[in-house]
Amino acid sequence: MPLPRDQAWFAAKTYGWGWGLPLRWQGWVVMIGFLVAICAGAPLAQNHTGLFTAHCIVLSLALFALC
Repeated sequence: MPLPRDQAWFAAKTYGWGWGLPLRWQGWVVMIGFLVAICAGAPLAQNHTGLFTAHCIVLSLALFALC
C-alpha cells in the first residue's frame, strides 16, 4: 500500500529513479544531517581516502534506506 503524499518525507520523482526535494520538516532534518555528517568526515579525505570513501558509502546507504 503506497504512503499518502501528505505523510511522505520526500517527493517521488515523476521520471527516473530516486527522490526529489524533501516535502516535510523531517525530510529537511535528514538531508541537513546527511550533509553535516559528510562534512564531519571530510578531514579523513586528506590522509585516509579509502576511509572517507567508506564513510560516504555508509552514509549514502543509510540515506537510501531511510528514503
